[in-house]
Parts: sequence; C-alpha cells; structure tokens
Amino acid sequence: MSHLLVFFLLAGYSYGAWKFWTGFNRTNFSSGRLYLTLLWPVFIISASYRQNFTKALKGR
Repeated sequence: MSHLLVFFLLAGYSYGAWKFWTGFNRTNFSSGRLYLTLLWPVFIISASYRQNFTKALKGR
C-alpha cells in the first residue's frame, strides 16, 4: 500500500515539474528555471509563485 502512495506522490511531483518546465516562458520569471522547477512544492506556499505556477500550467 505504501508503494502505491509513493508512486502517486512521485507521479504528481513529476507532472507538476514537467508542466512548469514547459510553461516557464509564460511566467514572470527570467532565470532559475531548473531551480524553480525542482523545488516547486516548496515555493508553492508563496502567493506570487503560485500565480506564476498557475500561468505555467494553464497557459494564461
């Protein structure tokens, strides 16, 4: 059961990272693409990062 949970957590992390990586050009960020992509779960608590993350995911 715990293996399944770990799988879904990794899948969710990977999905979020991939979507942010591919939509990075839609954000207000100019540098730090790799850093911001890898640490997105940590930065998601910031309101401005959350707005940019949403832009990257939805394409707005």
